[in-house]
Amino acid sequence: MVTLIVVIALLLVVVAVGTSFARNQANAREAQLEDAKADARRWVERLGGQVMNLTGTDEASSQAMADAAERYTAAGSQMEQAATIEQCRLVTKTAMEGLYYVRAARTAMGLDPGPELPRDPEQERAGKVTEDRRVSVEGHDYEASPEPGRNTPHYYPGGRVAGRPVPQGWYSEPWWKPALVAGAWGLGSMMLFSAMFSGMYGIPDAAAWEQGYDAGQQDAMESGDGGDGGGDMGDGGGDYGGDMGGDYGGDYGGGGDFGGGDMGGFGDFGF
Repeated sequence: MVTLIVVIALLLVVVAVGTSFARNQANAREAQLEDAKADARRWVERLGGQVMNLTGTDEASSQAMADAAERYTAAGSQMEQAATIEQCRLVTKTAMEGLYYVRAARTAMGLDPGPELPRDPEQERAGKVTEDRRVSVEGHDYEASPEPGRNTPHYYPGGRVAGRPVPQGWYSEPWWKPALVAGAWGLGSMMLFSAMFSGMYGIPDAAAWEQGYDAGQQDAMESGDGGDGGGDMGDGGGDYGGDMGGDYGGDYGGGGDFGGGDMGGFGDFGF
């Protein structure tokens, strides 16, 4: 009888400890989620302040601000649906991209762009336009430049679109947008990429680009250090758990598929 009482008492203790542990874990997760929501909301509001108070003065800056406003709308929609820490981080990513566009707009207007924004890993890996280029592909002219200009009013901050890197720079038109909307590149995209970026430092060749590799991964593959072939970007998903097109839900009009990922910490940019 005494043994039975002891066993029952031990079971009750185990149940109580387990219940308390589960409750504490749930409370910790809830607190983390609330912190993530607050952080994401802060960046969305910061982007909103820039979008509401800054107006472009030429085609390049106006287009950059239009893109920033688009990201603001998307981030707000994502914020309403965010129910996990990963989704909150994607909201932050969307808002951050909007701030990159704001910085580009300020640069195009000759204003102080403000403090440097930390580059996310996908932007670094995608490379950047380092020289003026003008190419003709299937009878259509395209231009790219490291600086805004009359012929290059469309900015892209760099990153992955539909699993492939798109370099940071200013372009004559947003040639990446069809893939951003559809989530897949068209048949002529490899030819365009090859013509526009062939030989440009820090940008993969067309064959590597078609496989979703950036320049660094291409170098590793050529030196035999490719390992699993994905580097730390895997199959193109990278640290953000999916390509830009899927993450932003087509043309940024809705919440989209949040996916997963890890934005890390961006700190305070001072906007």
